[in-house]
Amino acid sequence: MPIDRGYSLEHMLPALPIPIAGALLGLIIGSFLATLILRWPEGRSVMSGRSSCDHCGHQLRIWELIPVASYLLQRGKCRQCGQEVAPDHIAIEIAAGLIGGLALFAAPGPEGLAGAVFGWVLLTLGALDANHHWLPDRLTVVLAVSGLVASVLLVPVELIDRLIGGLLGFASLAIVAGLYRYVRGREGLGGGDPKMLAGIGCWLGWQTLPLVILGASFVGLLVALSWQVRGKIMTADSLLPLGSLMAVVAFPLWLYQAAGDGLLY
Repeated sequence: MPIDRGYSLEHMLPALPIPIAGALLGLIIGSFLATLILRWPEGRSVMSGRSSCDHCGHQLRIWELIPVASYLLQRGKCRQCGQEVAPDHIAIEIAAGLIGGLALFAAPGPEGLAGAVFGWVLLTLGALDANHHWLPDRLTVVLAVSGLVASVLLVPVELIDRLIGGLLGFASLAIVAGLYRYVRGREGLGGGDPKMLAGIGCWLGWQTLPLVILGASFVGLLVALSWQVRGKIMTADSLLPLGSLMAVVAFPLWLYQAAGDGLLY
């Protein structure tokens, strides 16, 4: 006899427009995030003025701003000066689109939209950490506050679990950073890492924090192995962006939580 998993293709098909809409929204959000990630570390605003080429200043028309499609049609180059557009731009757009689609597939409705916001903030923090080893306080605060607000308004969990998650997330990495500094006499963790883990704890609860750290360590090991395969020399001073590694793990954990509450049962 076939196993009844509690859902079927016929049951899921009517809901597909919701995650598709989430993916499309994610592509639009991703276009903004890609610009933010490029310009914020340089002190340039993304809110004032029209979008333009970062090389020649050519003001982009509407058809040059369509996420992913414009990049592909223009072969990744500016139509005016022919300079290549940073490939990170399309990567961020695609990642944001996947986040929006997956979040609303796992939890169609307000909870899924909140989860997409969680993923988009993680994506921004992860990209900034990977490229600049920088986790802005303003974004880590947004991560924490949005997690607590979501737990109060949308997610049927105890707020105390999220508050403990925030406190333990910050304290655990702050203690590790302090011990490393005491033993080695130099910084081993950035100041933003404990704040980011606190924000993740505010979203996922304290119970998931060991999984976040273990998962980030495993992903970091894979990254280090890939560096060695490509001939990149690893030393004790080589920097791995812990914020990026935690971001890679945290959003799938949210998907698992959301799917466990609805989609899979």
